[in-house]
Amino acid sequence: MHAFRRTAELYDERFVTIIESDSAIKVRQFCLDPSLLLRKALARGKATIFFSATLTPMDYYRTLLGGEPEDPVLQLSSPFPSENLAVLIQDRIQTHFKGRVQSLGEVVEAIGTLVQGRRGNYLVYFPSYQYLNDTLQAFQLRHPSVRFLVQRPGMSEAERDAFLAAFSVEHGETLVGFAVLGGIFGEGIDLVGERLIGAVIVGVGLPQLCVERNLIRDYFQQQNATGFEYAHTFPGMNRVLQAVGRVIRSDTDRGVVLLIDARFNETRYRRLFPAWWKYLRVRHTDGLREAVGNFWKQMSG
Repeated sequence: MHAFRRTAELYDERFVTIIESDSAIKVRQFCLDPSLLLRKALARGKATIFFSATLTPMDYYRTLLGGEPEDPVLQLSSPFPSENLAVLIQDRIQTHFKGRVQSLGEVVEAIGTLVQGRRGNYLVYFPSYQYLNDTLQAFQLRHPSVRFLVQRPGMSEAERDAFLAAFSVEHGETLVGFAVLGGIFGEGIDLVGERLIGAVIVGVGLPQLCVERNLIRDYFQQQNATGFEYAHTFPGMNRVLQAVGRVIRSDTDRGVVLLIDARFNETRYRRLFPAWWKYLRVRHTDGLREAVGNFWKQMSG
């Protein structure tokens, strides 16, 4: 109750009240735009530095974090050799919700082609557990000999540690981990060197539709006509970039990333790619197999 009253004292047009009724009535105060409160908090200090590898697009993060147009911005290039990461885009496959059943076989084929390119450890990311489980079932049928691990909802700390511990360089076989975008294995983990040599991202990472996302969309649509971008596109691509970032963790790491979704070839998404990416479109299995083979051949040469 104390937190509710404290929030009520800050309540203005940047907040909404959400009333939910199920077995009991629940009242929530939800902040749509934290920028003003963050700006006030930052003003209590002399300076603040925000840094991340995924602050893209800059204007979006500067707005939400309470920044001002005159605030200094420094954008550095990647410290790692760009040739050490192959970014492949399979933009012929539709992964939007209504098209997932029809494209499931193509997704499984693309994942299988990538992981067969070189023995090692891979992570495959999905926008939801349902999509993950559907794909995993089909993948098992087509590739029964490939060892796999799967992220489950509500994993304990011991289960998380065991999942990551399996990604060692000693087992000498291919291991494919199936995980969700934005989850515990999508950011903040370091699998350096041969512990992870590739990743697949299925979909553009759009957050699930919900009341909160709709409210954020409507609010920013009124503010700056970028409602869908603020509520869905930018947070989704942040998840994608975080997942891609698991592959290259040092200047000696080498790896391949496969982005599966037709939308990755649209300008609104390509403009959010890091400048140092050297990406290649691979629209068919043969092209993907060739690109993967060429990359690993180049890396071993």
